[in-house]
Amino acid sequence: MTATRASLLAALAVLVAVPWWVPGDYYISVCSQILIYAVFALGVDVLIGYAGLVSLGHAGLFGLASYAVAIALASGSGQLGAVALALAVALLGTAAFAALSLRATGIGFIMITLALGQILWGLAYRWVSMTDGDNGVGVAARPMPFGFNLEVASHFYYATLVVFLLALLAAWVFVHSPFGASLAGTRDQPRRMNALGYHVWLIRFYACLFSGLLTAVAGILFVYYTKFISPQTLALTASAEGVLMVISGGSGTLLGPIVGAALVVIVKNVASAYIERWNMLLGAIFVAIVVFMPEGLVPGTTRLVRRAFKLRPNAPAPTGEPAPGEPAP
Repeated sequence: MTATRASLLAALAVLVAVPWWVPGDYYISVCSQILIYAVFALGVDVLIGYAGLVSLGHAGLFGLASYAVAIALASGSGQLGAVALALAVALLGTAAFAALSLRATGIGFIMITLALGQILWGLAYRWVSMTDGDNGVGVAARPMPFGFNLEVASHFYYATLVVFLLALLAAWVFVHSPFGASLAGTRDQPRRMNALGYHVWLIRFYACLFSGLLTAVAGILFVYYTKFISPQTLALTASAEGVLMVISGGSGTLLGPIVGAALVVIVKNVASAYIERWNMLLGAIFVAIVVFMPEGLVPGTTRLVRRAFKLRPNAPAPTGEPAPGEPAP
């Protein structure tokens, strides 16, 4: 068994055992929230890390799926129908979002996504007949798939964990597929990819759709978690937090957004109970990451570990390769 596979199995065992070693329903619910925002951050990272496109409007897509499922449930729709409708609405919204945003790149793309996100926030705030404005839309109860009562904190955590693992698997397949390689090519050398015959705009459009799908899944889970959705969920600060999750953890990696999501959620929900100015703490952490690990926590930690192994004489390499000076097996 390789070290990577052993690490993955150990991480999975820790996640499965969370309800046994985490004290109280509140902290189990915080762990559920970490998984939800990890899915959201994975969706943002598809664009930032693999397409080279920074979006400041993903909270709008997140809220679009959330409002769709909440309004459908409030109108008497079944759970499966509401989820299917939310996914369809989110994908249609993402398609329109991408068609408008991809008219530009760089700063232009950022500004267009920011404007579109603010438009969706304004609709959620002002379209009172549909969204009930500041009062928001409530969900009466969580679903009960196969008789599994998701009102119990540990049960909801396990349901969220299953969805998270499926989303992570989908993201892994996506970024390691030939399409993922072509997407990375459009990030690094768009002109060369265009000269080679690749449709750069269409590749980025499909990447936006996949990013929107992951974001919609996170939005649906969020509604079932809070049983409520309001315009605040679509605010610019929510989009900025998604970007910070990706950058702090390490863009262009699958583990980085998860670590970044855990960092932000823990500071907001745990550290804030002990520190009044928790925003300053979060800002200080981000500044420290940018100064000491500009590539992000996950790549930065990997770099430090490798450097530590190199400084140790005759230490075995982390990958199982022979250390310098040792004969090959």
